[in-house]
Amino acid sequence: QVQLVESGGGLVQVGDSLRLSCAASGFSVSSHAMGWFRQSPGKERESVAAISRSAISIYYADSVKGRFTISRDNARNTVSLQMNSLKPEDTAVYYCAAKRTAALGVQKELYDYWGQGTQVTVSS
Repeated sequence: QVQLVESGGGLVQVGDSLRLSCAASGFSVSSHAMGWFRQSPGKERESVAAISRSAISIYYADSVKGRFTISRDNARNTVSLQMNSLKPEDTAVYYCAAKRTAALGVQKELYDYWGQGTQVTVSS
């Protein structure tokens, strides 16, 4: 059974850091492009970061560029999102997603598997 489980969310202060992890089971992240998305109340789910299957191509939304880092650990079958210098506007539910093709993707419609999400709240 394919499953993605996010962890690492929580309540933090402005400027703090968090590291989100996504553990995959039922498939290998090494054979998938992976992405992190987020969704705030009343807003569309948006791409935050994505990494191609080879990890050669990486995408970051302009709003997180220079602050967030996506990485993959194929041996552990996990994908992580390091978030630094957090801002109140980063508050959202963060989702991990996997797509079966090699190229990274920004559109959520391209992804085949989704986790349940983890809440990140940045308090000012």
